[in-house]
Formats: sequence, structure tokens, C-alpha cells
Amino acid sequence: MTLPQDITRLQSEMRSAVHEHWKAFLIEGILLAVLGLAAMIAPLIASLAFTIFLGWMFLISGAAGLAMTFWARQMPGFWWSLLSAVLAIGAGLILLTRPAQGVLTLTIVIGAYFLAEGVATIMYALEHRRELSERWTWMLFSGVLDILISAMIITGLPGSAEWAIGLLVGINLLFGGASLIGVALAARKT
Repeated sequence: MTLPQDITRLQSEMRSAVHEHWKAFLIEGILLAVLGLAAMIAPLIASLAFTIFLGWMFLISGAAGLAMTFWARQMPGFWWSLLSAVLAIGAGLILLTRPAQGVLTLTIVIGAYFLAEGVATIMYALEHRRELSERWTWMLFSGVLDILISAMIITGLPGSAEWAIGLLVGINLLFGGASLIGVALAARKT
């Protein structure tokens, strides 16, 4: 069980470590923000780069999974592990050999995700509007926004595949970088 003084000590050590390395956070934040802006300026290139990166991740994780499956073949679930590894390798190879089709497929998946997330968020907001008091309207707005983004992506297919992934990755990188810059500048002062 963690005691309050342990929590206070850990928080103090964390603040000290962030203060000590604030320049590293600043450099990383600037790098992420620049990459985010670049992805937003050239979303098709960013989409292809992301698809190729994802292809390599599937391929590497599938190969590692395949090696581990055969190394521990006496363990229960051998055939499921083998199937999972082979599927990951197959997905990686497809994304690497056909990145343009991979971008289209990933765009469809992202559109479906935003639709499902929007509906789930709206239903959650409506179901918990008493407990969430005034915050439920923000959740409702977020759900509607997710559905609008989904509609833009899905109705714009196949053309939206040229910009959707790159733009969304760019926005994520930009905001992540801005957050790190904010953390670094705040840590510098303390």
C-alpha cells in the first residue's frame, strides 16, 4: 500500500526529473510539432509513410510472434498463436507491397472507427446526463463531431484516402508536440 508521503516524494522526484531535462522535452516537442505540420501540408506522403511504417510493425511483430510460437510450441494455444503471427506477417507484407491500397483500407477503418466512437459517445452522454451535469453536452458535441468527421471520410472515398490519415496523424503530432513544449516551458520555470 502506498502512503501519502510516498506519493508526495514520487511527485517531487518526477517534477525534479522533468525540470532537469526540460530541454529534451522542448526539443522533442518542437520536432513533433514540425513533423505534424509537415504531415498536414503533405497528407498523402504522410499517409503513405504511416502505412509503410505500420506494415513494418506488423511484419516485425509477426516474425517475432512466429519465432516465439515455435520456441514455446508446447504451450497451450499454439495454433492460435501461429495463426496470429501468420496474419500479422500477411498484413505487413500487404501494406508494404501495396501501400496505396493499404491507405484506402486504413481510411475506411478510420471512418468506421469515428462513426462507432461517435455513436458510443453520444449514447454515453445521453445515458449519463444526470451524473455528468453540464459536461454531458460536451460529450454529446464530441460524439456529433466524430460522426461528422466519419461522414466526411466515408462519403469522400476514395479521394479522402489521400488526406485523411496524413491529416489526422499530423494533427495528433502537432498537438502532442505542443503539449510537450508546454510541459518543457512550465518545467523550466520551476
